[in-house]
Amino acid sequence: MINDAANSQQGHPAHGQTDESQSMDTQPPLLDHAAVQEQASRLGIRRLASRELNNPSHMKRLKTTSDGEDAKPRTIPFPDKPAVVEEEAGEIEYHVVNNDGTHESFIILTGLKCLFQKQLPKMPKDYIARLVYDRAHLSIAIIKHPLEVVGGICFRSFPSRTFAEIVFCAVASDQQVKGYGAHLMCHLKDYVRATSPVMHFLTYADNYATGYFQKQGFSKEVTLDPKLWMGCIKDYEGGTLMQCSMLPRARYLEAGRMLLKQKETILSIIRPLSRSHVVHPPPAQWAGDNITPIDPMSIPAIRATGWCPAMDELARAPKHGPHFTELRRLLYQVQNHKQAWPFLHPVNKDEVTDYYTVITEPMDLSTMEERLMQDGYAEPKEFIKDMQLIFRNCKLYNDSTTVYSKCAVKLEKYIWSLVKEVPEWSNLLEDAPSNPDSALLTEWREYTGGRQSTFTPTSF
Repeated sequence: MINDAANSQQGHPAHGQTDESQSMDTQPPLLDHAAVQEQASRLGIRRLASRELNNPSHMKRLKTTSDGEDAKPRTIPFPDKPAVVEEEAGEIEYHVVNNDGTHESFIILTGLKCLFQKQLPKMPKDYIARLVYDRAHLSIAIIKHPLEVVGGICFRSFPSRTFAEIVFCAVASDQQVKGYGAHLMCHLKDYVRATSPVMHFLTYADNYATGYFQKQGFSKEVTLDPKLWMGCIKDYEGGTLMQCSMLPRARYLEAGRMLLKQKETILSIIRPLSRSHVVHPPPAQWAGDNITPIDPMSIPAIRATGWCPAMDELARAPKHGPHFTELRRLLYQVQNHKQAWPFLHPVNKDEVTDYYTVITEPMDLSTMEERLMQDGYAEPKEFIKDMQLIFRNCKLYNDSTTVYSKCAVKLEKYIWSLVKEVPEWSNLLEDAPSNPDSALLTEWREYTGGRQSTFTPTSF
């Protein structure tokens, strides 16, 4: 910016001054060579400047407009996201609203209510309306003229507990390709941090929203003290609790540009040391039409990289077992099933005190995922055995009339339908139970003495 301003002043004389007068004004003052020599001798400098200062080659050359253009550094583009471009152009605006009784706020809140009800069809409509219009909740909305709501977040702050709860978050389905959701979350973070001591966000996300929240810095690992948020936030069945802790010195609206600058800085450091941009000519043996096999080590560029045939064999070696891909696909399909929510995580022993007394071999889908990533399943049969262990534990601990047992029955049927789709796993169908409930119910009745289970834990 300073260089541009300086160049503009040199190119455009101000207040009617001519180029010659401005050039005279900018000439350096004449030097008193005797004074310079006396000062140099006093400071112990042996260089006599009398003759050298008169040499035009040692005079400081004035910077001209052409010099500035030649010395202009390379401009690195940092393109903005479409949402940022639209905001700068005035096509969209971001408003923070609550039920303050004004006409404009009521219009925006009504638009948010309709948006949340449309994008969250499983949520009761009256429940959404009650929270959106609640004076304890704030909302940040993306507005297109005239007052058309295309996205928004409803949240509630707990300043004394240094966290805020995100209740609803949605963007219109026809506007989800422009980056509105990410830009909206950045606005929310900067606003909350600037107006309150809040430094953490908590939210319950369903299986389809966890990916979005993870991209916005949320994690399934909740490190906030439960004493701060337990009993304050709304608990949803089947949702995943996620946390985001903000950085005190970060401005999230500038995070995208900051990351691009950091990337360019790293690349500028690597570029002088890297040879990936060098294009080598083909081997001389392939100059004609007769292409014959050659020894890779006969090519100087390959030898310079330090490559050897053993490295190629190591790179081609499979990282996982032969059944890993199919088992991972099966596990992800099971995790995303609507009846899988009770089995996603281990049972909390603080909430279900007698669970591990009854169930001596606990199992859940997250434990299976860890075991799968560590190549703990050599055969699909071992994987299916752990799946059956989950359902066996659930039906053993819970009565058949509970929602947990019903989820286990439906999910087990779904898993066997997936197994049937893989012809190589046809031998596993022999282990499919014809009536899996009868033996388990008998075992449960013997353990409980015929009493019904009255405890309803959050996951099994």
